[in-house]
Amino acid sequence: MTSPTSPPVALITGGTTGIGLATARVLHAQGFAVLITGRNPDTLAAARRTLPDDVVVFRADARSPADAEQVGAELQRRFGKVDVAFLNAGIGRFTPLDSADENLYDELFDINVKGQFFTLQKILHLLGEGSSVIFNSSVFATKGAPNWSVYSATKGALVSLARSLAIELAPRKIRVNSISPGPIETPALSKAGLPADQMDQVKEGFAGMVPMQRFGSDDEVARAVAFLASSAASYITGSNLVVDGGFGAG
Repeated sequence: MTSPTSPPVALITGGTTGIGLATARVLHAQGFAVLITGRNPDTLAAARRTLPDDVVVFRADARSPADAEQVGAELQRRFGKVDVAFLNAGIGRFTPLDSADENLYDELFDINVKGQFFTLQKILHLLGEGSSVIFNSSVFATKGAPNWSVYSATKGALVSLARSLAIELAPRKIRVNSISPGPIETPALSKAGLPADQMDQVKEGFAGMVPMQRFGSDDEVARAVAFLASSAASYITGSNLVVDGGFGAG
Protein backbone atom coordinates (compact mmCIF):
# COMPACT_ATOMS: atom_id res chain seq x y z
CA MET A 1 0.00 0.00 0.00
CA THR A 2 0.99 3.61 -0.52
CA SER A 3 3.01 5.57 2.04
CA PRO A 4 4.74 8.96 2.01
CA THR A 5 7.88 7.27 0.69
CA SER A 6 6.18 4.98 -1.85
CA PRO A 7 7.64 5.13 -5.36
CA PRO A 8 5.41 6.37 -8.19
CA VAL A 9 3.38 3.60 -9.82
CA ALA A 10 3.01 3.00 -13.56
CA LEU A 11 0.54 0.77 -15.37
CA ILE A 12 1.49 -0.25 -18.91
CA THR A 13 -1.04 -2.23 -20.93
CA GLY A 14 0.39 -4.39 -23.69
CA GLY A 15 3.68 -4.21 -21.84
CA THR A 16 5.24 -7.55 -22.74
CA THR A 17 6.76 -6.58 -26.11
CA GLY A 18 7.82 -3.61 -28.19
CA ILE A 19 7.05 -0.08 -27.03
CA GLY A 20 5.30 -1.26 -23.87
CA LEU A 21 8.22 -3.41 -22.78
CA ALA A 22 10.72 -0.65 -23.54
CA THR A 23 8.62 1.82 -21.54
CA ALA A 24 8.52 -0.59 -18.60
CA ARG A 25 12.32 -0.65 -18.60
CA VAL A 26 12.65 3.13 -18.87
CA LEU A 27 10.13 3.93 -16.12
CA HIS A 28 11.53 1.25 -13.82
CA ALA A 29 15.01 2.73 -14.27
CA GLN A 30 13.54 6.10 -13.26
CA GLY A 31 12.29 4.67 -9.97
CA PHE A 32 8.72 3.66 -10.81
CA ALA A 33 6.98 0.59 -9.48
CA VAL A 34 5.65 -0.97 -12.68
CA LEU A 35 2.79 -3.31 -13.53
CA ILE A 36 2.50 -4.49 -17.12
CA THR A 37 -0.28 -6.46 -18.77
CA GLY A 38 -0.46 -8.87 -21.69
CA ARG A 39 -2.34 -11.99 -22.74
CA ASN A 40 0.08 -14.10 -24.80
CA PRO A 41 1.59 -16.80 -22.54
CA ASP A 42 4.90 -16.77 -24.41
CA THR A 43 5.45 -13.02 -24.22
CA LEU A 44 4.24 -12.94 -20.61
CA ALA A 45 6.85 -15.57 -19.73
CA ALA A 46 9.56 -13.76 -21.70
CA ALA A 47 8.78 -10.48 -19.95
CA ARG A 48 9.03 -12.17 -16.55
CA ARG A 49 12.48 -13.49 -17.54
CA THR A 50 13.87 -10.28 -18.95
CA LEU A 51 12.41 -7.53 -16.75
CA PRO A 52 13.62 -6.80 -13.20
CA ASP A 53 12.08 -9.12 -10.60
CA ASP A 54 10.01 -6.37 -8.98
CA VAL A 55 8.11 -5.51 -12.18
CA VAL A 56 4.64 -7.07 -11.91
CA VAL A 57 3.62 -9.03 -15.01
CA PHE A 58 -0.15 -9.54 -15.00
CA ARG A 59 -2.24 -11.49 -17.47
CA ALA A 60 -5.16 -9.47 -18.87
CA ASP A 61 -6.98 -9.38 -22.19
CA ALA A 62 -6.97 -5.76 -23.37
CA ARG A 63 -10.44 -6.05 -24.89
CA SER A 64 -12.11 -7.29 -21.70
CA PRO A 65 -13.69 -4.83 -19.21
CA ALA A 66 -13.82 -7.70 -16.70
CA ASP A 67 -10.06 -8.17 -17.03
CA ALA A 68 -9.60 -4.40 -16.71
CA GLU A 69 -11.45 -4.57 -13.42
CA GLN A 70 -9.04 -7.27 -12.26
CA VAL A 71 -6.10 -5.06 -13.25
CA GLY A 72 -7.57 -2.27 -11.11
CA ALA A 73 -8.02 -4.65 -8.19
CA GLU A 74 -4.41 -5.85 -8.46
CA LEU A 75 -3.11 -2.28 -8.55
CA GLN A 76 -5.24 -1.42 -5.52
CA ARG A 77 -4.00 -4.46 -3.61
CA ARG A 78 -0.32 -3.99 -4.39
CA PHE A 79 0.10 -0.22 -4.51
CA GLY A 80 -3.12 1.59 -3.64
CA LYS A 81 -2.58 4.14 -6.40
CA VAL A 82 -1.54 4.74 -10.01
CA ASP A 83 0.55 7.74 -11.02
CA VAL A 84 1.04 6.95 -14.72
CA ALA A 85 -1.21 4.91 -17.01
CA PHE A 86 0.28 4.15 -20.43
CA LEU A 87 -2.63 2.66 -22.38
CA ASN A 88 -0.54 0.99 -25.01
CA ALA A 89 -2.15 -2.36 -25.89
CA GLY A 90 -3.12 -2.51 -29.55
CA ILE A 91 -2.97 -4.43 -32.79
CA GLY A 92 -2.74 -3.53 -36.47
CA ARG A 93 -3.90 -5.34 -39.59
CA PHE A 94 -2.98 -4.55 -43.19
CA THR A 95 -6.45 -4.86 -44.76
CA PRO A 96 -7.88 -3.44 -48.02
CA LEU A 97 -11.43 -2.12 -47.74
CA ASP A 98 -12.88 -4.83 -50.00
CA SER A 99 -11.47 -7.66 -47.87
CA ALA A 100 -12.19 -6.28 -44.39
CA ASP A 101 -14.91 -8.12 -42.50
CA GLU A 102 -16.93 -7.42 -39.37
CA ASN A 103 -14.79 -9.68 -37.19
CA LEU A 104 -11.61 -7.79 -38.07
CA TYR A 105 -13.34 -4.43 -37.53
CA ASP A 106 -14.66 -5.48 -34.13
CA GLU A 107 -11.31 -6.97 -33.07
CA LEU A 108 -9.41 -3.77 -33.79
CA PHE A 109 -11.92 -1.48 -32.12
CA ASP A 110 -12.35 -3.82 -29.13
CA ILE A 111 -8.62 -3.99 -28.41
CA ASN A 112 -7.43 -0.58 -29.56
CA VAL A 113 -10.29 1.60 -28.30
CA LYS A 114 -12.83 -0.13 -26.06
CA GLY A 115 -10.18 -1.88 -24.00
CA GLN A 116 -8.22 1.31 -23.37
CA PHE A 117 -11.35 3.30 -22.46
CA PHE A 118 -12.59 0.76 -19.93
CA THR A 119 -9.14 0.14 -18.47
CA LEU A 120 -8.96 3.84 -17.66
CA GLN A 121 -12.46 3.75 -16.23
CA LYS A 122 -11.61 0.83 -13.92
CA ILE A 123 -8.44 2.50 -12.56
CA LEU A 124 -9.77 6.05 -12.40
CA HIS A 125 -10.28 5.92 -8.63
CA LEU A 126 -6.56 5.15 -8.22
CA LEU A 127 -5.38 8.21 -10.19
CA GLY A 128 -4.62 11.14 -7.94
CA GLU A 129 -3.67 14.76 -8.37
CA GLY A 130 -0.72 15.16 -10.73
CA SER A 131 -1.14 11.77 -12.39
CA SER A 132 -0.68 11.24 -16.11
CA VAL A 133 -2.61 9.18 -18.67
CA ILE A 134 -1.05 8.49 -22.07
CA PHE A 135 -2.81 6.76 -24.97
CA ASN A 136 -0.62 5.13 -27.62
CA SER A 137 -2.01 6.28 -30.95
CA SER A 138 -0.21 6.39 -34.31
CA VAL A 139 0.90 8.85 -36.95
CA PHE A 140 -1.81 7.19 -39.07
CA ALA A 141 -4.38 8.91 -36.85
CA THR A 142 -3.75 12.01 -38.96
CA LYS A 143 -1.86 10.74 -42.03
CA GLY A 144 -3.81 8.72 -44.57
CA ALA A 145 -2.48 5.33 -45.65
CA PRO A 146 -4.06 2.80 -48.02
CA ASN A 147 -5.05 -0.58 -46.54
CA TRP A 148 -4.81 0.70 -42.96
CA SER A 149 -8.23 2.36 -42.74
CA VAL A 150 -9.69 0.45 -39.78
CA TYR A 151 -6.44 0.59 -37.81
CA SER A 152 -6.12 4.32 -38.54
CA ALA A 153 -9.70 4.93 -37.40
CA THR A 154 -9.00 3.27 -34.05
CA LYS A 155 -5.91 5.38 -33.55
CA GLY A 156 -7.75 8.55 -34.48
CA ALA A 157 -10.36 7.65 -31.87
CA LEU A 158 -7.63 7.54 -29.21
CA VAL A 159 -6.41 11.05 -30.05
CA SER A 160 -9.99 12.30 -29.78
CA LEU A 161 -10.52 10.45 -26.50
CA ALA A 162 -7.37 11.97 -25.05
CA ARG A 163 -8.48 15.51 -25.91
CA SER A 164 -11.96 15.09 -24.44
CA LEU A 165 -10.77 13.29 -21.33
CA ALA A 166 -8.09 15.94 -20.77
CA ILE A 167 -10.89 18.48 -20.35
CA GLU A 168 -13.07 16.14 -18.29
CA LEU A 169 -10.31 15.15 -15.88
CA ALA A 170 -8.58 18.52 -15.58
CA PRO A 171 -10.58 19.48 -12.45
CA ARG A 172 -9.10 16.36 -10.82
CA LYS A 173 -5.58 17.52 -11.81
CA ILE A 174 -5.11 14.48 -14.08
CA ARG A 175 -3.28 15.11 -17.35
CA VAL A 176 -4.31 13.13 -20.46
CA ASN A 177 -2.27 13.04 -23.66
CA SER A 178 -1.63 10.77 -26.62
CA ILE A 179 1.55 9.80 -28.37
CA SER A 180 1.72 9.00 -32.08
CA PRO A 181 4.67 6.88 -33.18
CA GLY A 182 5.56 6.68 -36.83
CA PRO A 183 7.43 3.76 -38.40
CA ILE A 184 8.94 1.96 -35.40
CA GLU A 185 10.90 -1.30 -35.42
CA THR A 186 8.81 -3.50 -33.12
CA PRO A 187 7.51 -7.11 -33.10
CA ALA A 188 4.05 -5.74 -33.97
CA LEU A 189 5.18 -5.36 -37.57
CA SER A 190 5.35 -9.13 -37.99
CA LYS A 191 1.71 -9.43 -36.85
CA ALA A 192 0.24 -7.06 -39.42
CA GLY A 193 -0.91 -9.89 -41.68
CA LEU A 194 1.56 -9.54 -44.53
CA PRO A 195 3.89 -12.23 -45.92
CA ALA A 196 7.53 -11.67 -44.99
CA ASP A 197 8.60 -10.59 -48.48
CA GLN A 198 5.78 -8.03 -48.72
CA MET A 199 6.54 -6.76 -45.22
CA ASP A 200 10.15 -6.14 -46.26
CA GLN A 201 8.87 -4.06 -49.18
CA VAL A 202 6.48 -2.12 -46.95
CA LYS A 203 9.25 -1.40 -44.43
CA GLU A 204 11.61 -0.26 -47.17
CA GLY A 205 8.91 2.01 -48.58
CA PHE A 206 8.11 3.54 -45.21
CA ALA A 207 11.78 4.11 -44.39
CA GLY A 208 12.20 5.93 -47.69
CA MET A 209 9.39 8.34 -46.75
CA VAL A 210 10.90 9.23 -43.37
CA PRO A 211 13.05 12.37 -43.59
CA MET A 212 15.46 10.81 -41.07
CA GLN A 213 15.74 7.82 -43.45
CA ARG A 214 15.23 5.12 -40.84
CA PHE A 215 12.71 3.42 -38.59
CA GLY A 216 12.56 4.58 -35.00
CA SER A 217 13.29 2.34 -32.02
CA ASP A 218 10.89 1.32 -29.30
CA ASP A 219 13.25 2.94 -26.79
CA GLU A 220 12.92 6.31 -28.55
CA VAL A 221 9.15 6.14 -28.12
CA ALA A 222 9.52 4.95 -24.52
CA ARG A 223 11.59 7.99 -23.64
CA ALA A 224 8.92 10.26 -25.13
CA VAL A 225 6.30 8.50 -23.00
CA ALA A 226 8.49 9.01 -19.95
CA PHE A 227 8.64 12.73 -20.73
CA LEU A 228 4.84 13.01 -20.88
CA ALA A 229 4.67 11.07 -17.61
CA SER A 230 7.11 13.38 -15.87
CA SER A 231 6.80 16.69 -14.04
CA ALA A 232 8.67 18.25 -16.98
CA ALA A 233 5.35 17.93 -18.86
CA SER A 234 3.24 19.33 -16.00
CA TYR A 235 1.56 21.94 -18.25
CA ILE A 236 0.90 19.58 -21.16
CA THR A 237 -2.54 18.02 -21.45
CA GLY A 238 -4.88 17.31 -24.34
CA SER A 239 -1.89 17.10 -26.69
CA ASN A 240 -0.68 14.54 -29.18
CA LEU A 241 3.09 14.07 -29.26
CA VAL A 242 4.29 12.76 -32.63
CA VAL A 243 7.43 10.59 -32.63
CA ASP A 244 7.96 9.75 -36.28
CA GLY A 245 11.26 11.09 -37.63
CA GLY A 246 9.32 13.64 -39.69
CA PHE A 247 7.21 10.99 -41.48
CA GLY A 248 3.92 12.84 -40.93
CA ALA A 249 5.37 16.16 -42.06
CA GLY A 250 6.54 14.83 -45.44
